[in-house]
Formats: sequence, structure tokens, C-alpha cells
Amino acid sequence: MHEKLSSIYDNVLRRNPGEIEFHQAVREVLESIGPVLGKHPEYAESKIIERVCEPERQIIFRVPWVDDQGQVQINRGFRVEFNSALGPYKGGLRFHPSVYLGIVKFLGFEQIFKNGLTGLPIGGGKGGSDFDPKGRSDREVMSFCQSFMTELYRHIGEYTDVPAGDIGVGGREIGYLFGQYKRITNRYESGVITGKGLAYGGAQVRTEATGYGCAFFVEEMLKARGTSFDGKRVVVSGSGNVAIYTIEKIEQLGGTVVACSDSSGYVLDEKGIDLALLKQVKQDERGRLATYAERRGGHASFVAERSVWEVPCQVAMPSATQNEITGRDAATLVENGCVAVGEGANMPTTPEGIKVFLDAGVAFGPGKAANAGGVATSALEMQQNASRDSWTFEFSERRLQDIMSDIHGRCLQTADEYGMPGNYVAGANIDGFRRVADAMLALGLI
Repeated sequence: MHEKLSSIYDNVLRRNPGEIEFHQAVREVLESIGPVLGKHPEYAESKIIERVCEPERQIIFRVPWVDDQGQVQINRGFRVEFNSALGPYKGGLRFHPSVYLGIVKFLGFEQIFKNGLTGLPIGGGKGGSDFDPKGRSDREVMSFCQSFMTELYRHIGEYTDVPAGDIGVGGREIGYLFGQYKRITNRYESGVITGKGLAYGGAQVRTEATGYGCAFFVEEMLKARGTSFDGKRVVVSGSGNVAIYTIEKIEQLGGTVVACSDSSGYVLDEKGIDLALLKQVKQDERGRLATYAERRGGHASFVAERSVWEVPCQVAMPSATQNEITGRDAATLVENGCVAVGEGANMPTTPEGIKVFLDAGVAFGPGKAANAGGVATSALEMQQNASRDSWTFEFSERRLQDIMSDIHGRCLQTADEYGMPGNYVAGANIDGFRRVADAMLALGLI
């Protein structure tokens, strides 16, 4: 790492003790942008890097709610408004027991550059809670969401901070959150939150956007190498929203997804995942993948408590959570013939895993580029809300595909410009950083 950047990183460690995911996210960016300082000394002079590593605002609050047994429960809520140089803070809410300040800061930091890569006027932020919606009734989830929004509402707005969904926050949760915001404020501000249902201001393709966008990005990477998804054997981790719509688009592009996973293990289906059955089990019934295997029949098998990355594939799509592909997993994938990886989740590959992929010449699409389709389509939802407009599915999907193609092209071009051809990690980090840095310089001390 560049000496100046190493000093900045040491300061980040000192000021943010114990936040290991945030440390990892910062280090990955700093390791890429050293060459930028030589071309742009003004960034160092104005301490852009130090400023971008420090959130503009961090909000932590108590969330009391009542469960179905009448017992009061207490959770902790977070919103980190990281950087607004390009527009209002934009980023999802994650409800999961693993959530703490370090997770939210890592996600918010990634969001700054991801949002910059889209070319749309949105800044970076993230939020969430250590509340676990899994196994909770609709009434309990509603009780929690209403309490959460009762505090959060004072910090958000369509020109200030616009949340969306993430792990544990789907259409049900977004509906309860928006309903409480409307109730408290007595204002129908559709643009205050994205990922809404189509019946109350949502946008076509928003549900599918992260998964579709990731598939589009990987298709562009494959095209750059003279190939495509057609005929490729693919493994997707996870079985939530991102994974499901990644599978759907890959199948439309000619690939065959043979495995996906959840927290209990993975299912292997050599004939290709039956998407309709997967949606029924995971979306309609909120069930487990073991149920999918039982209903699918003899050619599908469920493997408990094992890594899905042991399944041989040509394309890997990590779409579950952070640090799910270790160095060992990456080595296994390479040995089994993997030629491309697209990160549908945020930071799902460890630094050791990324090094294995890059050293092996695998086309590696980092999350801040490959999964930017979700937030890009959220920005398109904001645009439609502001103009009281509604676009067709086909038009919205074309916009998403164009955005992902543009992100791919700029990552590739930037990597070439800085002497790292084919390195999408460097290209994404440098291009996203430059966009934010230039805006911060123009705006002064924000």
C-alpha cells in the first residue's frame, strides 16, 4: 500500500476499533487507489481520502417492540449517513442478528463507490438492526418495523436519505416501514423509501434488479472474453431475492444453475434449478431448501452444512452475505474450472479469495460494480416517484441493462488507464472514488 494510504488506514483502525468488516472494506479501496494520488495530488492536499473514510453522520437508537406473547423486546437500530457529495444518502436496511455498527459502516462505505459507479445522483448510506425477522409472525414484524420507523423517520427524506431493503428486509418490511412513515408525517412522500410494492409507488424491475443486474454484468465480462452464459454450468449461493433473480436471468441468458444454498446447506439439481418451485418454497412459504429437494424428486439432493462452492462450475455467483468465499473456496472453484465470478452480495469474497481469483486470471466482478443494479433501479424508482410517472417492465429492464453495461465498460477502461488491464476490482474502486472525490472538491468542506 502507498505510504500515505497506509498511514490513513492505520488511523482508520485506531478510530474504529473492532469493526473488522469496515476495516476490510476500507483496505480494499485504499489498496487500489494509490496510482490515483500521482495523477491527482489535489485529493491528498484536501484530505479527500481521510474525509471519505469518516461518515458524515452515525445514528444509533433503541427499538422497543412487543412480541406475540405480550413481552417487550429491545433491539438496536442503526443508520450511517456516509457521504452525500453526489446526492441524498442512498442504501438499504439490513435486519439480521449479525448487524452491529461495523457491518453497517462497511456496507455504507461500499455504497459510496457503488452509487458513484451508477452515474446517478445518489450518495452513500446504510442502516439496519440486529432484529431477526426469521420465524417471526407478520404481527411481530409489523410491530418492530413501526417502532424502528418511529425513530428513523426524523432522519430521512427524499432529498436527505432514502433507505431501501437488504438482507431481512423485503416487500413486507418495506410496506410496514413506509406505512408508519406516512402515518407519522401525514405526507405521502413516495420517494422517501424504495423497493415499495407496485400498488403504492414501487417500480417495475426493482424486485429483480440486483440479481438481473449482476447477471448482466457477468454476461458483459464473458463477452469481453469472447464467450457468454450460453451452455455454462453455474452455482449461485443464497436463495433469497438476489439469488432467485440471478438464477432467473442466467436461465434466460442460456446458463444452467445447478446449485443454490441457504444457512442450512445447499441443494444440487443437475437438471437445473426449478425456479417456480424455488420461489414457492423460499418466497411464498419462507421454507428451507431441504423442502425443495424433497419436492423436486430423485435428481435433486440436499447437502447439509457444507459449502456450495465445492460444486464444480464455470461461473460462480456469491449472492448471500459477506466473506462467504474464502481463499480455500476460491482455490477449489479455480481447480474445478471456474472462469468468472460475479458478486451479487456485498463483499462476499475474502481478500485471500480475491487474490486467488485474480492470480488465476478469473474474470472477477466485485460487488460494488456487479450488484449495483439494485441501487441503480432504486434511483430510477425515485425518478418515477418525483415525476409521478410509471415505466413498463421492458423499458425499466433496458435501462438497467444499459447501466450495467456502462459500469462494466468504465471499470474495464479505468483498469486499462491505470495499467491493470482486466482488473475489475481496481477499475471499480478507482472510477467510483474519482467521481466522489471530484464532487467533494467542488463542494468544499462537506
